[in-house]
Amino acid sequence: MSEVTEKQPLGTPTWIDLGIPDLAIARDFYGALFDWEFVDAGADAGHYTMCLLRDRPVAALAPTGADESAHWWNVYLATDDCDATVARIMAAGGRLVLSPTDVPGQGRMAIAIDPVGGQFGLWQAGNHLGCALVNEPGTLIRNDLVTADPEPARRFYAEVFDFTLDGNPDLPEWDFTFLRRPDGHEIGGVMGVPGASSMWQTTFEVADTDAVLERALAHGGRAGEPDDFVYGRMAQVTDPFGAEFSVITRAWPSQD
Repeated sequence: MSEVTEKQPLGTPTWIDLGIPDLAIARDFYGALFDWEFVDAGADAGHYTMCLLRDRPVAALAPTGADESAHWWNVYLATDDCDATVARIMAAGGRLVLSPTDVPGQGRMAIAIDPVGGQFGLWQAGNHLGCALVNEPGTLIRNDLVTADPEPARRFYAEVFDFTLDGNPDLPEWDFTFLRRPDGHEIGGVMGVPGASSMWQTTFEVADTDAVLERALAHGGRAGEPDDFVYGRMAQVTDPFGAEFSVITRAWPSQD
């Protein structure tokens, strides 16, 4: 278990949300998978429905039009200065979808696209720090950028967020590079996959991958075949709206 009680360092995945066309269906699906409860955050938080685990926010659902739902979870990377980080994004070859915008009483945000087409957000925390729990069942455990063009992506994120780049000796057959903050903390990675669309993929920790897959099918989603590898038992899930994410039961207990 890992409780987050202060602002995260630059570049750390700090918040996730998902656009959905039907809140009742989304609540039924994600509540069944992750034991989440839900509360309307109100107009000051962008009409979000906050997803709670043990009364702490771990994600959010945002109502959209029927044809406007995202097909992936949006990840927001932490920054102490949204405007300054946006300037670095632009200088490194990125572009903006949403310019820096205040969320009254909560923080400041922006949405950007990297040079290979991967979309991500920035979150400058105010009263809302982001995910209050991570790295335990029912919460975010990691985000990785999957792209067919990994080298420009690696250069971009290193330039914007001061990440260092490390290979993965555990999986030498994969084109995967760890992204690490200057303090050495791993925040995710960049995976080269020929033919893949560029997107940040979200992975949730679960206590039992197979049980979660069964619940996903029972509540209107789709489930991929689970795969055992060095880090645990992992599978892809698609929610009733077509949004894809992964779940993993780690091969060893959390040390967080």
